[in-house]
Amino acid sequence: MARPTKWRKIEHIPAIPYFVPSETEAVQVEETILKLEELEAIRLKDLVGLEQSECAEKMEVSRPTFQRILLSAREKVADSLINGKMIRIEGGNFTLNICPIQCKDCGKEWKDSFENLKAMKNGTYVCPDCGSGNVICEDRCLDKVCCKQCRRHRG
Repeated sequence: MARPTKWRKIEHIPAIPYFVPSETEAVQVEETILKLEELEAIRLKDLVGLEQSECAEKMEVSRPTFQRILLSAREKVADSLINGKMIRIEGGNFTLNICPIQCKDCGKEWKDSFENLKAMKNGTYVCPDCGSGNVICEDRCLDKVCCKQCRRHRG
């Protein structure tokens, strides 16, 4: 059985999800899908100018994984530019933050994307081992969608 794909941490979601060649009708143009983590890899390496190890650290992936993401992104962008394809930016296995979680009943610790922690607010987020709803965010929510269960809010 294959390992599950780790979350890729991104800091930027583009306001415009499409890039279309201007000389052709958008309806007749082939489309390339660029994943959000691929766009983030290009942003960090080519726009911000970080070293690959720094980029990998920011995205919370290994350096070889970052290299694979960046190569895939560059191939898609090059194919679209050379062959006049539309680029649509969407999807992927990304998160805006990765939070360490702990079950207060069985003690299991794991990491999850903070988008999944919205379920903590309505009580539907449970421990994958024991099924307990007595779980807390161990570290930070960065004031985004804070679940009021992280250490900063527990007193």
